Amino acid sequence: MKPKPKRVPTKKILSTLGFMYPDAHCELDYRNPFELLIATILSAQSTDRQVNIVTKSLFEKYPTPFDIANLTAEELAEEIRMLGLFRNKSKNILQTCQILVGKYQGEVPNNRAKLEELPGVGRKTANVVLSNAFGVPALAVDTHVQRVANRLALADSENVLETERQLMRRVPRAEWTDTHHRIIWHGRRICSARNPKCTSCQLLEFCWYGKNSIK
Repeated sequence: MKPKPKRVPTKKILSTLGFMYPDAHCELDYRNPFELLIATILSAQSTDRQVNIVTKSLFEKYPTPFDIANLTAEELAEEIRMLGLFRNKSKNILQTCQILVGKYQGEVPNNRAKLEELPGVGRKTANVVLSNAFGVPALAVDTHVQRVANRLALADSENVLETERQLMRRVPRAEWTDTHHRIIWHGRRICSARNPKCTSCQLLEFCWYGKNSIK
């Protein structure tokens, strides 16, 4: 006999997240789509704080894809070496900049398929760029969104793409981008992977994970 599906008060969860994090936004520093694209590629297995330190210096020296495309992989790696996977990221960013210069006149495309063709750019990165740089509603699923969405039963999947699909069905399209940021902020501030602050969480009464973990 199949277990009964969980009853999830989606509207209450979303409104509470909005109350808790009214100013939630992308915490990567950027001034244009190109800077956001590079910062998001760099953010894999690195904190936003670390990335912001690196990009501040990087973009002062090399503000456009034309500038970075002229570097060697070794020169670029030296600029970003404080970040995890810096050698692999260096190769991907260099190739991406060369494609932006050769194929798109130095502009970042605002098309998902074209973004995902760039080295180092997967669906999550494309969603971040589309939603924040171009205002296209999107729900990027990183480790925080994956964890929090499943704990709140807004999603029920270990697969990132399926989690995104389930969230897109539950969350109104106009709220995708804000919800993405609010869930990330919640994951960083309260609903951490280890030792989440369930007893002080305003979402506790709606949270399957929280109510079960403090019994």
